[in-house]
Amino acid sequence: MQGRMKGVALMLAVCAVALLMGWHYFSGTHYDMVSGTAPAVVSGEEWAVSEDGILKYQIATPQYNISPSWIDGNSTVSLVRFDSRMTLMSALLRIPLKGTNAHGNGNGNESIPGIVLLPGATVSKEAEQGLARHLADLGYASITLDQRNLGGIDPQGDLQMFLKGEEPTEHKMVYDALAGAEILRRQPEVDPERIIYAGESNGGRFAIIASALDEACRGVLAISTCGYGTDLRIASAGEDADKQAARFYRSIDPESYLNLIPPRPLVMIHSRNDTVVSYQLAEQTYRLGLQPKRLHTVGCSRHGFCPEMDDALKEELARMIRN
Repeated sequence: MQGRMKGVALMLAVCAVALLMGWHYFSGTHYDMVSGTAPAVVSGEEWAVSEDGILKYQIATPQYNISPSWIDGNSTVSLVRFDSRMTLMSALLRIPLKGTNAHGNGNGNESIPGIVLLPGATVSKEAEQGLARHLADLGYASITLDQRNLGGIDPQGDLQMFLKGEEPTEHKMVYDALAGAEILRRQPEVDPERIIYAGESNGGRFAIIASALDEACRGVLAISTCGYGTDLRIASAGEDADKQAARFYRSIDPESYLNLIPPRPLVMIHSRNDTVVSYQLAEQTYRLGLQPKRLHTVGCSRHGFCPEMDDALKEELARMIRN
Protein backbone atom coordinates (compact mmCIF):
# COMPACT_ATOMS: atom_id res chain seq x y z
CA MET A 1 0.00 0.00 0.00
CA GLN A 2 2.82 2.41 0.88
CA GLY A 3 4.47 1.76 -2.49
CA ARG A 4 1.19 2.32 -4.30
CA MET A 5 0.63 5.67 -2.58
CA LYS A 6 4.18 6.79 -3.38
CA GLY A 7 3.49 5.93 -7.01
CA VAL A 8 0.26 7.92 -6.96
CA ALA A 9 1.98 10.89 -5.34
CA LEU A 10 4.77 10.81 -7.92
CA MET A 11 2.30 10.61 -10.82
CA LEU A 12 0.28 13.54 -9.47
CA ALA A 13 3.44 15.57 -8.93
CA VAL A 14 4.52 14.97 -12.52
CA CYS A 15 1.04 15.94 -13.76
CA ALA A 16 1.10 19.13 -11.68
CA VAL A 17 4.50 20.13 -13.08
CA ALA A 18 3.29 19.45 -16.62
CA LEU A 19 0.23 21.61 -16.11
CA LEU A 20 2.24 24.43 -14.58
CA MET A 21 4.61 24.28 -17.55
CA GLY A 22 1.56 24.57 -19.76
CA TRP A 23 0.75 28.03 -18.47
CA HIS A 24 3.87 29.23 -20.25
CA TYR A 25 2.10 28.55 -23.50
CA PHE A 26 -0.55 31.15 -22.79
CA SER A 27 1.95 33.59 -24.29
CA GLY A 28 1.29 32.24 -27.78
CA THR A 29 4.83 31.02 -28.46
CA HIS A 30 3.59 27.44 -28.80
CA TYR A 31 2.44 28.06 -32.37
CA ASP A 32 6.05 27.65 -33.49
CA MET A 33 5.66 23.99 -32.60
CA VAL A 34 2.71 23.20 -34.85
CA SER A 35 1.59 24.10 -38.31
CA GLY A 36 -1.37 26.44 -38.63
CA THR A 37 -3.68 27.55 -35.85
CA ALA A 38 -6.49 25.91 -33.94
CA PRO A 39 -9.96 26.65 -35.34
CA ALA A 40 -12.46 28.65 -33.30
CA VAL A 41 -14.30 25.47 -32.40
CA VAL A 42 -12.34 22.23 -32.56
CA SER A 43 -14.63 19.36 -33.50
CA GLY A 44 -14.95 15.90 -34.98
CA GLU A 45 -17.95 13.85 -35.96
CA GLU A 46 -18.93 13.21 -32.34
CA TRP A 47 -16.49 15.44 -30.44
CA ALA A 48 -16.34 19.20 -30.02
CA VAL A 49 -14.88 21.89 -27.77
CA SER A 50 -16.75 25.17 -27.52
CA GLU A 51 -15.14 28.59 -27.74
CA ASP A 52 -15.13 28.85 -23.96
CA GLY A 53 -13.47 25.45 -23.58
CA ILE A 54 -16.37 23.13 -22.76
CA LEU A 55 -16.08 19.58 -24.03
CA LYS A 56 -19.06 18.12 -25.90
CA TYR A 57 -19.70 14.55 -27.00
CA GLN A 58 -22.48 12.70 -28.77
CA ILE A 59 -22.83 9.57 -26.66
CA ALA A 60 -23.94 6.20 -27.95
CA THR A 61 -23.74 2.77 -26.34
CA PRO A 62 -20.47 1.22 -27.52
CA GLN A 63 -20.04 -2.31 -28.75
CA TYR A 64 -19.14 -4.42 -25.75
CA ASN A 65 -18.65 -7.99 -24.55
CA ILE A 66 -19.16 -9.29 -21.03
CA SER A 67 -17.41 -12.43 -19.81
CA PRO A 68 -19.10 -15.11 -17.72
CA SER A 69 -19.28 -13.86 -14.15
CA TRP A 70 -17.70 -15.23 -11.00
CA ILE A 71 -18.74 -14.77 -7.39
CA ASP A 72 -16.68 -12.52 -5.13
CA GLY A 73 -18.17 -12.05 -1.68
CA ASN A 74 -21.72 -10.69 -1.93
CA SER A 75 -21.50 -9.87 -5.64
CA THR A 76 -20.75 -11.22 -9.07
CA VAL A 77 -17.91 -9.85 -11.17
CA SER A 78 -17.50 -9.88 -14.94
CA LEU A 79 -14.82 -8.63 -17.30
CA VAL A 80 -16.14 -6.08 -19.79
CA ARG A 81 -14.38 -5.11 -23.00
CA PHE A 82 -15.72 -2.26 -25.10
CA ASP A 83 -14.75 -0.02 -27.99
CA SER A 84 -14.24 3.64 -27.11
CA ARG A 85 -12.79 6.22 -29.47
CA MET A 86 -10.84 3.66 -31.53
CA THR A 87 -9.45 1.91 -28.44
CA LEU A 88 -10.38 -1.40 -26.82
CA MET A 89 -11.12 -0.64 -23.18
CA SER A 90 -11.33 -2.99 -20.21
CA ALA A 91 -13.52 -2.75 -17.11
CA LEU A 92 -14.91 -4.82 -14.26
CA LEU A 93 -18.66 -5.01 -13.79
CA ARG A 94 -19.78 -5.82 -10.24
CA ILE A 95 -23.41 -6.67 -9.44
CA PRO A 96 -24.68 -7.32 -5.89
CA LEU A 97 -26.23 -10.74 -5.38
CA LYS A 98 -29.99 -10.95 -4.97
CA GLY A 99 -31.02 -9.97 -1.47
CA THR A 100 -28.27 -7.35 -1.16
CA ASN A 101 -30.31 -4.56 -2.75
CA ALA A 102 -31.72 -2.16 -0.17
CA HIS A 103 -32.37 0.59 -2.70
CA GLY A 104 -35.63 -0.15 -4.45
CA ASN A 105 -37.04 3.00 -5.99
CA GLY A 106 -40.33 2.82 -4.12
CA ASN A 107 -42.39 1.98 -7.20
CA GLY A 108 -42.06 -1.76 -6.90
CA ASN A 109 -38.91 -1.71 -9.02
CA GLU A 110 -36.07 -3.48 -7.23
CA SER A 111 -33.43 -2.66 -9.84
CA ILE A 112 -30.06 -1.58 -8.49
CA PRO A 113 -28.47 1.89 -8.67
CA GLY A 114 -25.17 1.93 -10.51
CA ILE A 115 -21.85 3.74 -10.08
CA VAL A 116 -19.21 4.50 -12.69
CA LEU A 117 -16.05 4.15 -10.61
CA LEU A 118 -12.84 5.83 -11.83
CA PRO A 119 -9.57 4.98 -10.04
CA GLY A 120 -6.74 7.41 -9.41
CA ALA A 121 -3.58 7.65 -11.51
CA THR A 122 -1.53 4.40 -11.63
CA VAL A 123 -4.42 2.43 -10.07
CA SER A 124 -5.84 -0.49 -12.05
CA LYS A 125 -9.45 -1.65 -12.08
CA GLU A 126 -8.39 -4.66 -10.01
CA ALA A 127 -6.72 -2.49 -7.37
CA GLU A 128 -9.94 -0.43 -7.09
CA GLN A 129 -12.07 -3.46 -6.24
CA GLY A 130 -11.81 -2.90 -2.49
CA LEU A 131 -14.04 0.14 -2.85
CA ALA A 132 -16.17 -1.52 -5.54
CA ARG A 133 -16.73 -4.50 -3.25
CA HIS A 134 -17.76 -2.19 -0.43
CA LEU A 135 -20.22 -0.41 -2.73
CA ALA A 136 -21.71 -3.77 -3.71
CA ASP A 137 -22.16 -4.66 -0.03
CA LEU A 138 -24.14 -1.41 0.24
CA GLY A 139 -26.34 -2.45 -2.69
CA TYR A 140 -24.72 -0.58 -5.61
CA ALA A 141 -23.64 -2.05 -8.93
CA SER A 142 -20.48 -0.61 -10.41
CA ILE A 143 -18.34 -0.55 -13.51
CA THR A 144 -14.67 0.18 -12.79
CA LEU A 145 -12.56 1.26 -15.73
CA ASP A 146 -8.95 0.65 -16.55
CA GLN A 147 -8.39 4.22 -17.64
CA ARG A 148 -6.09 5.02 -20.55
CA ASN A 149 -2.45 5.10 -19.42
CA LEU A 150 -3.79 3.90 -16.04
CA GLY A 151 -5.08 7.40 -15.43
CA GLY A 152 -1.80 9.14 -16.22
CA ILE A 153 -2.01 12.33 -18.26
CA ASP A 154 0.25 14.28 -20.64
CA PRO A 155 -1.13 17.84 -20.83
CA GLN A 156 1.60 19.10 -23.15
CA GLY A 157 1.16 16.26 -25.61
CA ASP A 158 -2.61 16.72 -25.48
CA LEU A 159 -2.24 20.46 -26.07
CA GLN A 160 -0.30 19.82 -29.26
CA MET A 161 -2.95 17.37 -30.44
CA PHE A 162 -5.67 19.90 -29.71
CA LEU A 163 -3.91 22.64 -31.65
CA LYS A 164 -3.73 20.32 -34.66
CA GLY A 165 -7.46 19.67 -34.44
CA GLU A 166 -6.93 16.16 -33.08
CA GLU A 167 -8.87 14.69 -30.16
CA PRO A 168 -6.69 14.75 -27.01
CA THR A 169 -6.34 11.67 -24.83
CA GLU A 170 -7.78 13.43 -21.78
CA HIS A 171 -10.96 14.14 -23.72
CA LYS A 172 -11.16 10.48 -24.71
CA MET A 173 -10.84 9.54 -21.04
CA VAL A 174 -14.01 11.52 -20.33
CA TYR A 175 -15.76 9.74 -23.19
CA ASP A 176 -14.63 6.37 -21.77
CA ALA A 177 -16.43 7.18 -18.51
CA LEU A 178 -19.59 8.21 -20.39
CA ALA A 179 -19.44 4.99 -22.41
CA GLY A 180 -19.07 3.00 -19.21
CA ALA A 181 -22.24 4.62 -17.89
CA GLU A 182 -24.14 3.58 -21.02
CA ILE A 183 -23.02 -0.03 -20.59
CA LEU A 184 -24.05 0.04 -16.94
CA ARG A 185 -27.49 1.42 -17.87
CA ARG A 186 -28.10 -1.55 -20.16
CA GLN A 187 -27.57 -4.22 -17.53
CA PRO A 188 -30.90 -5.85 -16.62
CA GLU A 189 -30.22 -5.58 -12.88
CA VAL A 190 -29.41 -1.86 -13.00
CA ASP A 191 -31.82 1.07 -12.86
CA PRO A 192 -30.75 3.24 -15.83
CA GLU A 193 -32.21 6.34 -14.17
CA ARG A 194 -30.03 6.02 -11.05
CA ILE A 195 -26.45 6.28 -12.26
CA ILE A 196 -23.75 8.09 -10.25
CA TYR A 197 -20.17 8.98 -11.15
CA ALA A 198 -17.49 8.49 -8.50
CA GLY A 199 -13.74 8.80 -8.62
CA GLU A 200 -10.65 8.97 -6.48
CA SER A 201 -7.87 11.50 -7.00
CA ASN A 202 -7.32 11.99 -10.76
CA GLY A 203 -10.32 9.76 -11.38
CA GLY A 204 -12.40 12.26 -9.42
CA ARG A 205 -11.52 14.94 -11.97
CA PHE A 206 -12.82 12.86 -14.84
CA ALA A 207 -15.88 11.90 -12.78
CA ILE A 208 -16.77 15.57 -12.30
CA ILE A 209 -16.48 16.35 -16.01
CA ALA A 210 -18.41 13.24 -17.07
CA SER A 211 -21.22 13.95 -14.60
CA ALA A 212 -21.57 17.46 -16.00
CA LEU A 213 -21.92 16.11 -19.55
CA ASP A 214 -24.28 13.25 -18.61
CA GLU A 215 -27.49 15.11 -17.82
CA ALA A 216 -29.26 11.85 -16.93
CA CYS A 217 -26.95 10.95 -14.04
CA ARG A 218 -27.83 11.52 -10.38
CA GLY A 219 -24.66 13.30 -9.31
CA VAL A 220 -20.95 12.93 -8.63
CA LEU A 221 -18.90 11.79 -5.64
CA ALA A 222 -15.33 13.12 -5.86
CA ILE A 223 -12.85 11.70 -3.34
CA SER A 224 -9.46 13.30 -2.63
CA THR A 225 -9.41 15.51 -5.71
CA CYS A 226 -9.41 19.11 -6.90
CA GLY A 227 -9.42 21.21 -10.05
CA TYR A 228 -6.52 23.04 -11.69
CA GLY A 229 -7.47 26.68 -11.15
CA THR A 230 -7.29 27.42 -14.87
CA ASP A 231 -9.52 30.50 -14.83
CA LEU A 232 -7.40 32.13 -12.13
CA ARG A 233 -4.27 31.58 -14.19
CA ILE A 234 -5.94 32.90 -17.33
CA ALA A 235 -7.01 36.01 -15.44
CA SER A 236 -3.50 36.54 -14.07
CA ALA A 237 -2.04 36.25 -17.58
CA GLY A 238 -4.29 39.07 -18.76
CA GLU A 239 -3.79 40.12 -22.36
CA ASP A 240 -0.87 37.70 -22.70
CA ALA A 241 -3.19 34.71 -22.38
CA ASP A 242 -3.33 32.72 -25.60
CA LYS A 243 -6.96 31.95 -26.39
CA GLN A 244 -6.41 28.52 -27.93
CA ALA A 245 -4.17 27.22 -25.16
CA ALA A 246 -6.52 28.66 -22.56
CA ARG A 247 -9.45 26.94 -24.24
CA PHE A 248 -7.69 23.60 -24.10
CA TYR A 249 -6.73 23.94 -20.44
CA ARG A 250 -10.29 24.94 -19.57
CA SER A 251 -11.54 21.81 -21.36
CA ILE A 252 -9.57 19.49 -19.06
CA ASP A 253 -10.20 21.37 -15.80
CA PRO A 254 -13.16 20.03 -13.80
CA GLU A 255 -13.69 23.52 -12.39
CA SER A 256 -14.84 24.63 -15.86
CA TYR A 257 -17.80 22.25 -15.61
CA LEU A 258 -19.05 22.87 -12.08
CA ASN A 259 -21.86 25.16 -13.21
CA LEU A 260 -23.20 22.37 -15.47
CA ILE A 261 -23.74 19.86 -12.67
CA PRO A 262 -26.82 21.35 -10.91
CA PRO A 263 -29.51 20.39 -10.17
CA ARG A 264 -27.52 17.18 -9.54
CA PRO A 265 -25.31 17.36 -6.43
CA LEU A 266 -21.55 17.81 -6.30
CA VAL A 267 -20.19 15.90 -3.31
CA MET A 268 -16.55 16.02 -2.29
CA ILE A 269 -14.89 14.04 0.48
CA HIS A 270 -11.37 15.00 1.52
CA SER A 271 -8.93 14.51 4.36
CA ARG A 272 -7.44 17.61 5.94
CA ASN A 273 -4.23 15.55 6.25
CA ASP A 274 -4.00 14.59 2.57
CA THR A 275 -0.37 15.13 1.49
CA VAL A 276 -0.96 14.44 -2.23
CA VAL A 277 -3.86 16.81 -2.96
CA SER A 278 -3.98 19.44 -0.24
CA TYR A 279 -7.24 20.16 1.53
CA GLN A 280 -6.87 23.83 0.60
CA LEU A 281 -6.94 22.97 -3.12
CA ALA A 282 -10.06 20.86 -2.60
CA GLU A 283 -11.70 23.75 -0.75
CA GLN A 284 -10.86 26.10 -3.61
CA THR A 285 -12.60 23.83 -6.11
CA TYR A 286 -15.56 23.31 -3.80
CA ARG A 287 -16.09 27.04 -3.38
CA LEU A 288 -16.49 27.39 -7.15
CA GLY A 289 -19.29 24.81 -7.26
CA LEU A 290 -22.97 25.73 -7.22
CA GLN A 291 -25.70 24.37 -4.97
CA PRO A 292 -26.55 21.63 -4.30
CA LYS A 293 -23.07 20.76 -3.08
CA ARG A 294 -21.48 19.32 0.04
CA LEU A 295 -17.90 18.92 1.28
CA HIS A 296 -17.17 16.31 3.94
CA THR A 297 -13.90 16.58 5.84
CA VAL A 298 -12.16 13.70 7.62
CA GLY A 299 -8.86 13.37 9.42
CA CYS A 300 -7.29 10.17 8.09
CA SER A 301 -3.63 10.31 7.07
CA ARG A 302 -3.90 8.91 3.56
CA HIS A 303 -4.81 9.91 0.04
CA GLY A 304 -7.95 8.35 -1.40
CA PHE A 305 -10.84 6.56 0.27
CA CYS A 306 -10.37 5.70 3.95
CA PRO A 307 -12.75 4.18 6.55
CA GLU A 308 -13.42 7.60 8.10
CA MET A 309 -15.15 8.57 4.83
CA ASP A 310 -17.65 5.73 5.02
CA ASP A 311 -20.48 7.57 6.82
CA ALA A 312 -20.38 10.42 4.29
CA LEU A 313 -20.20 7.93 1.43
CA LYS A 314 -23.30 6.06 2.60
CA GLU A 315 -25.26 9.23 3.35
CA GLU A 316 -24.53 10.97 0.08
CA LEU A 317 -25.05 7.99 -2.21
CA ALA A 318 -28.38 7.22 -0.55
CA ARG A 319 -29.43 10.86 -0.93
CA MET A 320 -28.53 10.89 -4.62
CA ILE A 321 -30.59 7.85 -5.51
CA ARG A 322 -33.61 9.04 -3.49
CA ASN A 323 -33.88 12.41 -5.22
